[in-house]
Amino acid sequence: MKHLKIITSVFILLLTIVSCNSNASKNKQQELAVYQCPMQCEGDKTYSEAGSCPICKMDLKLVENKASKIVDDNEISDESIFNLTSRWNTEEGETIQLEDLKGKTLVMVMIYTTCKAACPRLVADMRNIEAQIPKENQKNLNFVLVSIDPETDTPERLKTFAKENLMDGKQWTFLQGTVSGVREFANVLAVKYKQISPLDFSHSNIISVFNTKGELVHQQEGLGVDNKETIKTILELTNKK
Repeated sequence: MKHLKIITSVFILLLTIVSCNSNASKNKQQELAVYQCPMQCEGDKTYSEAGSCPICKMDLKLVENKASKIVDDNEISDESIFNLTSRWNTEEGETIQLEDLKGKTLVMVMIYTTCKAACPRLVADMRNIEAQIPKENQKNLNFVLVSIDPETDTPERLKTFAKENLMDGKQWTFLQGTVSGVREFANVLAVKYKQISPLDFSHSNIISVFNTKGELVHQQEGLGVDNKETIKTILELTNKK
């Protein structure tokens, strides 16, 4: 009899917990719901509870569920570079995937450290872009340099290169991948490169800007070109934070 009372008490307690959780879930869904007049008598005005329009008296229509919107905001599109599953080593010796860069505007370029011609100018262009971005915006920005020579550009070499070029701050990231991973990434950026000697490559000179979801927004092609549009794009993206 004593055991029966204990079992009954536990059963009642479980029912109470389930009921409370169910009510809490319903209340949360109600709080997240957004209603609007179907005739839009008040323009884009919305309400957090069901009811009727104070002007035309029609029932308000459920137009959005903020819970769903939050989920959508975290999703990435088919055009996002975060879909790539290749693994990369940073100049700090960490292993990451491109998706780990999610959440910040990305300014990316492909170089190699033994380059004596185009790459130093690309690095200078990246530094010039950084110099024109206010410090407040740089908190939402990451400059990423991807090596097209992963066999030579080890994390240690990339770290030395970063220090030599005064690009060792938190806003700078250098990446060493695999030969196949680099080729795949270059194809996404429409960057063409070809090895012409053990330590020399011919390659495209493109700086790419991605939004926080890894979607390509803007590209700057050439060396020492007018970067006004690049700066404008970066400011627009980083001002949204």
